[in-house]
Amino acid sequence: MNQYLQRSARRPAQTFTAATAATVMSLALLWGVVTLFQSRGAPLEELAAAEHACATQVYVSDREACMKQWIAENQRTRVAGTGVSQKN
Repeated sequence: MNQYLQRSARRPAQTFTAATAATVMSLALLWGVVTLFQSRGAPLEELAAAEHACATQVYVSDREACMKQWIAENQRTRVAGTGVSQKN
């Protein structure tokens, strides 16, 4: 029994290295997912404003069409380096 425990025991440096590597990999995955979500789709503030603007629509299909149209009309692109918004 003692031989099995001695073989499975790792050095503290190996444990620290494994924990550090796992932390770095998990943070890299988290950063990748966050970046992906931020780069795709309409920002949540635009969706909330569109939902508020189209609240009078009774049917879900009409509300979704209204929201898509509202977002398309109010879509803005950033001018590089100036921070000024310009309509498409």
